[in-house]
Amino acid sequence: MTRTSGETYVTHSPVSAQVEWDAEHRSAAGVSASIWRALRLAAVHVCETWDCHGEGGSSPDEVQAAAGLLCDTVRRSVESASPAVHVFPAALSAPRLLEALRRSFLVRLQECEEHEHLDLGQVLRVYGAMDAVRAALEQDSAQRFLSKLSGPDAIQLVVEVAHDMRSPLGSILFLAERLRNAQSGPINQIQERQLGLVYSAALGLSSLASDVIELARGGDRLVDRNPIPFSVSELMQSVRAIVQPIAEEKGLAMRFTPPATDFRIGYPTALNRVLLNLTTNALKFTTDGSVEVIARQSARSRIEFSVQDTGRGIPPQVMATLFDAFRRRVKPGEYFFSSAGLGLSICRKLIEAMGGTLTVTSAPETGTRFSFELELPAAPAL
Repeated sequence: MTRTSGETYVTHSPVSAQVEWDAEHRSAAGVSASIWRALRLAAVHVCETWDCHGEGGSSPDEVQAAAGLLCDTVRRSVESASPAVHVFPAALSAPRLLEALRRSFLVRLQECEEHEHLDLGQVLRVYGAMDAVRAALEQDSAQRFLSKLSGPDAIQLVVEVAHDMRSPLGSILFLAERLRNAQSGPINQIQERQLGLVYSAALGLSSLASDVIELARGGDRLVDRNPIPFSVSELMQSVRAIVQPIAEEKGLAMRFTPPATDFRIGYPTALNRVLLNLTTNALKFTTDGSVEVIARQSARSRIEFSVQDTGRGIPPQVMATLFDAFRRRVKPGEYFFSSAGLGLSICRKLIEAMGGTLTVTSAPETGTRFSFELELPAAPAL
């Protein structure tokens, strides 16, 4: 048993497997030579037409070796009905290569059928072997993925996936915003609301990716390193502009109440993220009534923020783990607040980093209220 540059073990080298397959021109495992020849010709066709540049930069030699290994594995599967998974280059998708081989094999079989009669039972045995090989490949891929998630680089892997999500989502947000602002031509009210929903959905996914990255860093990183002056009312309006299409789509009333003294000194980026997350959650779990966001001056330099909804409320048994990241998913059909709990976990960490404490009160079928209080000294008008 040898180890190569791939990620699984193989009992013989790719070169020997290719030579062994090339020498296989006779009947084997109860399958005629014509059918095996059709499979070999299919492998040659796939190698000649395979887009190496579009497959992670795999070389023609790697594709040829992998195609030979797949053919050899299919033949061995016909013989033993228990295929052993071979090694394949890390940049090459063996399941995709097998699917291409299957399609090409069908074409080659049709060409053979024009000149000689093929045994349908033998053909089905080869097709069944291909299904067995595909299942083995999928199982191997799942096992390797799980081993990566449980390995020492698991956090880095998740962060990289989150980064890969944010890039295309950023493009969607940019294009949706341009369309909403009629920069590419006039739009009607229905289209404007639909684009608002697209923007909100993309922002939600982008925020989830950001939550994953932030959680890997601890979850309490303040982008604004030092407190800066900002307008509370403008911050609340920016939140409203994002969530308003969701409220309109669900027929919910939205109310935003800024504090009496508007200009404050604090951490607007973190505060915006917290209010947006809490408001989006409130809208998500409210079907009738309203969502209200209030900033109330509780002392000369302190502001209490609250997000109140008229939704179904949170059951007592959920409250104990409400702020846990990756909380245990409840049984199907039972109530759960959110899928992973990342948003609320990050909110609590950010609020604590700003010097506050996130609290929640809720009653079934009455609604939920999240609130926190921050030290935000008054600032000169901007």
